[in-house]
Amino acid sequence: MDTTPHSLETLFAQLGLPSASTADIERFVAEHRPLAAELRLADAPFWSPSQAQFLREEINEDAEWAEVVDQLNAMLRA
Repeated sequence: MDTTPHSLETLFAQLGLPSASTADIERFVAEHRPLAAELRLADAPFWSPSQAQFLREEINEDAEWAEVVDQLNAMLRA
């Protein structure tokens, strides 16, 4: 059982992205926003194949990370 706290910081770490600070996350979002409305989060061109697969699986299976992935999705569309 995964007991990792599910936060944006730990999601970014899970994806292999800089996550040492809130500024790292804000910088990533600023660089990649706005995501086109018709584009699914996992299909965005800035993900590696393994990152995209992880995001797709979490959303499709409504898995443990789904809520935080949804949060990132909303941030990238704001």
